[in-house]
Amino acid sequence: MTQTLHKTVTFEEFVKWMPENQRYELHDGIIVEVAQPIGKHENVFAFLSRKINVQIDSLNLPYIIPSKVLVKPDGKNSAYLPDLLVLDKRNLKNESLYEEESTVSQSESIPLVVEVVSTNWGDDYAVKFEEYESIGIPEYLIVDYLGLGGKRFIGSPKRPTITVCQLEDGEYKTFLYRGDDVVNLKTFPELKLTANQIFQSAEVDY
Repeated sequence: MTQTLHKTVTFEEFVKWMPENQRYELHDGIIVEVAQPIGKHENVFAFLSRKINVQIDSLNLPYIIPSKVLVKPDGKNSAYLPDLLVLDKRNLKNESLYEEESTVSQSESIPLVVEVVSTNWGDDYAVKFEEYESIGIPEYLIVDYLGLGGKRFIGSPKRPTITVCQLEDGEYKTFLYRGDDVVNLKTFPELKLTANQIFQSAEVDY
């Protein structure tokens, strides 16, 4: 769930103001408070982060997964805080906002971005889809482990779905995965996880 703070600010004002231990985004000049993820959401993030880091280490890839970096569309008064962001270290020297403001804007810096869907699913399927596409981020993974997205995005009946958006000729082509489908990622082609494995990672065994 998100809460909107109804006052228009610039990106510079936003990053200066933003508290360290809370999650906020900037949507067209409006500050939006992003609720702290619930336990299952965090479980999915932790699972994917661990699996992706194994790929990065085993293949000696020049990638990192930062804890809190903003993605800012160039020329727009917006900035987004993805659930999981994979950065290419080789291009960070070209990111003028990275060192001081922990912000990236170039597609060359962002091979993969991941959003785990919560109640504000419209942001993930519509707003961020368009923004990440406009930046030219090669791959965008939407993990909807509760099947919350609209029927036009995940079909009917609604059920847990993973959407992989891959950039082709400047536009995202989407691929849907459910059940025992193996999720294919161009960024990590050797990462062979089924949709169910990702969904089941939300559960905690006590």
